[in-house]
Parts: sequence; C-alpha cells; structure tokens
Amino acid sequence: MLMNFDVIVLGTGGVGSAALFHLAKQGLRVLGLDRFPPGHDRGSSHGESRVIRRSYFEHPDYVPLLNMAYALWDDLSEQCGRTLLHRTGILYFGAAEGQVVNGIQTSAAQHNLTIECLDIQEAANRFPVFTAPENTTAIFERDAGYLRVEDCVTAHVSQALQRGAQQRHGETVLNWSATDDGVTVLTQNGRYEADRLIITAGAWTNDLLTELKIPLRVVRKHLHWHAVTDDRCLSANGCPCYFMESQGGYFYGCPAIGSDGFKIAEHSGGVTVPDPLTDLTTPDIHDTARVDTFRSRHLTGVSPTRTRHQRCFYTMTPDEHFVVDRHPQFRSVAFAAGLSGHGFKFTSVLGRILAELVTTTEPCCEIGFFSLNRSALKASDHSGPTGNPPAGA
Repeated sequence: MLMNFDVIVLGTGGVGSAALFHLAKQGLRVLGLDRFPPGHDRGSSHGESRVIRRSYFEHPDYVPLLNMAYALWDDLSEQCGRTLLHRTGILYFGAAEGQVVNGIQTSAAQHNLTIECLDIQEAANRFPVFTAPENTTAIFERDAGYLRVEDCVTAHVSQALQRGAQQRHGETVLNWSATDDGVTVLTQNGRYEADRLIITAGAWTNDLLTELKIPLRVVRKHLHWHAVTDDRCLSANGCPCYFMESQGGYFYGCPAIGSDGFKIAEHSGGVTVPDPLTDLTTPDIHDTARVDTFRSRHLTGVSPTRTRHQRCFYTMTPDEHFVVDRHPQFRSVAFAAGLSGHGFKFTSVLGRILAELVTTTEPCCEIGFFSLNRSALKASDHSGPTGNPPAGA
C-alpha cells in the first residue's frame, strides 16, 4: 500500500492532534498515524484534566503562547459545541522568596496579568478546602482553570476529520526517511509518502529522532482521585485548581469534576522509565504515601478513599523547557518534544506552530527559546533536572 499526502503527523496525542487539525483547516491532505487510538491512556495526554494558567512562573516568555492557546481552546470549544476550558481559577502556595512566587509575580508584571496576593487567613476564608503550609504566600489567578484533556484530543481529531484529514491508529511506525523530494513513513501496515512530516511522539520521541540525540528522560508520574465529603471541593461550587509547595516538593490538582472525585498528584520526583510501552500501571507505595500525607495536611473535605488511579509520562529535557524546531537536516520535517510535564495547556498553539513550520508560514509566536540548538540540550550537559523552577502541571 502506497499513499501520498501533503503532510504526515506521527503521534496524535495532545500536540499531534492539534497539528492535524490546523493542517486540515488549510485544506491540506493530511494523515495522522498512531499506535494507540485518540484519547488513549498510554502516554501524557489523559487523566480527565490538565491545569491551564497564564501566570507562568517557569518563564515569562511562555505567556504570549498562553494567550494564543487560550484563544485557540475557546475557538475549538465553539466549533465542537462543548466547553473544553473551564475557568475555575488557581490557588498557589509557595515560599515568599521562592522561585514559584517570584516567577508568578515576574510574569504578571511583565505581561500585565491580574493576580491576587493573599495573606494566609484571607486564603483560608475564601478557599476553606486548602490549609496552607507554614511560611508560605498565597496567590490566586482567576483566569486559570482546567482543560478536559481527553475531550481536547478527540475534539482536535474529530474536527480535523470533518475537514478531510485521515487518521489511522493501531499502526506502529517502523521508520521514516526524508529527501529533497519528500518523506516516506513505513509502518507494519504499509508505506506512506508526503511532502512534509511532523513528529509528535511524546515518550517515544527518541525512537523516531535517534540521530538528533536529544537528551530526553521519561519519568513515570501518578494521578490520584479521592472521594469528597464536602461540597466545597466541587468545581461546580467554585473550588479552584491548586499548586502547592509541601514536603520539599510540589503538589497540584483539580477540584472534583464528576464522579471520580478530587484530583491530587505530585509534580516533583518520579521514576525514570526505560520502556514506556511496557511500564507498570499500578500505584507506587512511596508516591501514594506522599500524596496521602499531603491530603491529610492540606485538604479539608477530601476523603482518604481513593476512587481512581492512573499513571502518565513526563518526557523531560535538562532545563525543563520544550523543544520545538525544524529538523536540522530536513527542512520538510518539524517536531515537538520534551514537554517536561507542563505542555498540555500549550498543545493548541504548539500544533498550530508545527503546521506553520512545515508550510513555511511565519510562526504565530516566538519560539526561539525552544530551539534544538540551545546549550542546555547538549548531550554532555545532561545530568538530570536543573535547579530551575519546577514545570507545573
């Protein structure tokens, strides 16, 4: 079987599904390939919800991309007829002189964002679900919230299909090649050719971009949901998302949305995974103990009863910033990799940027700091996570 397309997208999770959509909007003949179906639970784009926020402590350069991402999520919601971005707000707790609090304030000042700095008593009065750690500052951003993650992926794919895209799952990519005349992708089911190629393979990036030697590290992360005993824990009753420094680490989550309950996860830490395809899906005793300690110390109305557990992957770069670029040898190939546990909120705009990179359109946002050539990505520099602010979920 030989099929010809304008663009092939390898991996149709968060970023790939968005790229598929933006290419199809241009009227291009586009094919998405994935070994798993849209909205699957084997990668990084699943787990009911992902936090979205403009007050980006990781770096103020992310904020223009977030402004575009917000607009694109709202546009996609309108097109698919269901709300994908729910604005509940986010409540941060961090050390007053720490990197998280200072990073939020820097981004807010540079980009004129609205945030509220609260004393601990005011935070407790307004948001009684949360008990602040000692010696912390509280910051509230009203325009933050959560994305319905599986709905976002399936909405991008379905809207792409309505515009003529093709999407094939259950196909494992064996290899790809590129020449001046185009690209060829070989799967166990056949051979596909196209003028251009986008690679958005998540935890499997280095299987498809081996020659680039990007220093990526795949880390297993756990997601937990707990039953609630207080209606103030419900999203419908105004409970916000949260991000909190505690136990020498960072915890985050979302209010109770449906029957699964209140979401709790630790962003910091994690176990390196040698093979994402065969990795364990069961809870980890150490992780569960830390989450239970966090819940008992800092959450009111959240039961010890766990109603659900999932695991996902963070694909980490040394500096915990993304890699979004053209292939240095083949201008017809672009890729996104190493979203480092904070990328899903950006997938709407990253998909558009990748579509622009392979169609030679000027990217809608500045992405120079995501370059493959930055010094932090040199293989000799890779020794695990840096001392940079943690990349929040």
